[in-house]
Amino acid sequence: MNTYFLRLEIVRMLRDPKYLALAVGAPIGFYLLFATLFGGGPVQPGQLPGTTEIMVAMAAYGAVWAVLSTTGPRIAEERQIDWLLQVRAMPISAVQVIGVKVIASVATALPAIVLVCLTAGVVKGVTLSVGQWAALVGCMWLGSVTFAALGIAIGFTVGAEIAYPLSYGLYMALSALGGLWVPPNILPTGMHDAAVWLPTYNLAELGWRIAAGDLPTLASVGNLLGWTVVFGALAFAAYRRPALRRATRKPTRRAARSAAAEAAYPGFADQRLNRGGHASKLARPPLNRL
Repeated sequence: MNTYFLRLEIVRMLRDPKYLALAVGAPIGFYLLFATLFGGGPVQPGQLPGTTEIMVAMAAYGAVWAVLSTTGPRIAEERQIDWLLQVRAMPISAVQVIGVKVIASVATALPAIVLVCLTAGVVKGVTLSVGQWAALVGCMWLGSVTFAALGIAIGFTVGAEIAYPLSYGLYMALSALGGLWVPPNILPTGMHDAAVWLPTYNLAELGWRIAAGDLPTLASVGNLLGWTVVFGALAFAAYRRPALRRATRKPTRRAARSAAAEAAYPGFADQRLNRGGHASKLARPPLNRL
């Protein structure tokens, strides 16, 4: 792993003002709003307090946008300005490039998760044990890898003018359908059945289970791993696509003529420059006289 390349990626992402506003500021503001409006209701047996449930949902909400915004649109812009052509010239493999992108984007998800949890504990009095806090933050942080793979796949697949609206549209759709905006238990039956298959729901489910004092289910962990494999394969294929196109590109007509001339007359391509800087005329091969 190229540590210099990794450090460069992390610094560039953290300096983005859009990241600070949407991935860190917005989840905190939404948490304070929703926890004030809906967090003080009665708690049924076996349910989390509203302030805790909303805390986990908004932490997942911030983590998802942190990794999507620092991968998809940014990578698409790097492709547009040919920065990735420079990266391809470095002694870094495709696996290392994608790995650095994943690690750097996941690093930006940690502040979003921690600051939402800190706000919940200080302002709304959410209390968990030290082990629960550490497990909740750690599991949700690792779970954000799934969305880093999705963002990288978007960045290497579409152009810069499409990457941002596509990333934001998927982010809002996955958040709404995945139960981050409304409690999953009040979703209609059909929507709830669909939500359990989405990575956003399963990312929040990790936190909800830990906050309730339970262990994460194998279903949620397996769901996130499965989506990570799918998105990672798409990202790797999209990254390798230009190289595959160059390798399988058919020779042009001019290249074919040059190859034929070189085969017929060895030394045809070995042109020398004269003093004026122009290519000297090649001596034509002698014609066979009858």
